Amino acid sequence: MSIEGMLLEMTHGFAHRFEPLTVCTYLVDADNIVDLRNEEACVTEGVPFVELGGAWAYERANGRIPPSWKMARKLMDAGASGIIVPSYATGARPDMSNLVLWKWGNERPHKVEVFDPNNRLPINSSSWESNFGQEDG
Repeated sequence: MSIEGMLLEMTHGFAHRFEPLTVCTYLVDADNIVDLRNEEACVTEGVPFVELGGAWAYERANGRIPPSWKMARKLMDAGASGIIVPSYATGARPDMSNLVLWKWGNERPHKVEVFDPNNRLPINSSSWESNFGQEDG
């Protein structure tokens, strides 16, 4: 939810691991977003706060469904369209967080659109292809 947080999430806290990427800003106008940035909110939602930062990749590698995925399913079944959670990226400050959406589209109540006022982003795959293989000159 911030430029600094995005960079930490994308680089896993290691500057030397910065891969090429396209950074976009989104305009989000969505209902039913559950804010889980503190322990009190998690208690209210019946979600153990410690499950938010669990080692999901380890759980999956061992054939288990991560507790955070079970928590997400429970919230989805209750009608949540997404959550706001703390960032667990290496180096993240306590005020850094992520918006995770399960439902989005072009219309309310789950409206998400890319902010591209100057039409700089490709419209489809042919937009990418037209720029490859051309030499400046």
